[in-house]
Amino acid sequence: MIQTTFVLFLCFLCPFSAKADDFALCVDPAATVRKLAGDMKFTEGPVWVPRDGGYLIFSDIPADELKRWSEKDGLATFRKQGHNTNGNILDAEGRLISCEHSGRRLSILDTDGTLRTLVDRFVGKAFNSPNDVVIARDGAVYFTDPDYGLRGQPSEIGGNWVFRFDPKNQSLRVLAKDFDKPNGIALSPDGKRLYVADSGKPKHIRVFDVAADGSISNGRVFCTIDKDAPDGIRCDADGRVWSSAGDGVRIFDPSGKLLGTIQVPESPANLCFGGADGKTLFITARTSLYAIEVRVKGLTF
Repeated sequence: MIQTTFVLFLCFLCPFSAKADDFALCVDPAATVRKLAGDMKFTEGPVWVPRDGGYLIFSDIPADELKRWSEKDGLATFRKQGHNTNGNILDAEGRLISCEHSGRRLSILDTDGTLRTLVDRFVGKAFNSPNDVVIARDGAVYFTDPDYGLRGQPSEIGGNWVFRFDPKNQSLRVLAKDFDKPNGIALSPDGKRLYVADSGKPKHIRVFDVAADGSISNGRVFCTIDKDAPDGIRCDADGRVWSSAGDGVRIFDPSGKLLGTIQVPESPANLCFGGADGKTLFITARTSLYAIEVRVKGLTF
């Protein structure tokens, strides 16, 4: 098992608004970033699975594989021929829901190992290439559908949209059509805020108010990423937003104030919380998988 340690470098990009003590509430300044595995092609979509002693599932998109990592067993192949899976999430029953680029669908892996389609069309037209996904407490599935995975194929739906799917009644609706490249997606701890990263020209994260029926309104810019673009995003249990950026993982308070950046040796694509206490931050970054112990607990969705 590869496990290389890097010294954590805290970068305060906005010294007039970011305070060291605010950042230190999230991450111990003496904490280190560990390299858990490497020599992959492009890692994405990490999700922590708490059963069987706990393990991480993540995607290696170009290799068309889902990987599994645990402290005990290290790195292994979880599933081959993953249809170029990107984002992954667990539902309340512990089933794995995956965004498949080449499959142009959201798939669901039942706990008995059966893989099936969750949703793959909007009014009879195929999705582009579902990218990332989050599940609300009521079981509704929110996901982004940019055209990154089309590889020259025409878009049937004609746009890069954000969707909400309700597995209970099989209803699917478009929530937003005005994104360039909708990417990472996350919900606040109370489920009343939806965050969506736009990795296209805006390079920002927008936040929306979520109504009781799952609709969204009052969209506004939450923050802008000035190094590359935002990709994967997660919330912690206190409502902070953790976002990938070109230079590491940025941490923002609920108002959008930048608290600081965890520097990572490779440019991160996505992240998730996990571990026995929910305080390990796993980071998929280009060819590798990294982790760092943090001081706050992440959400389970």
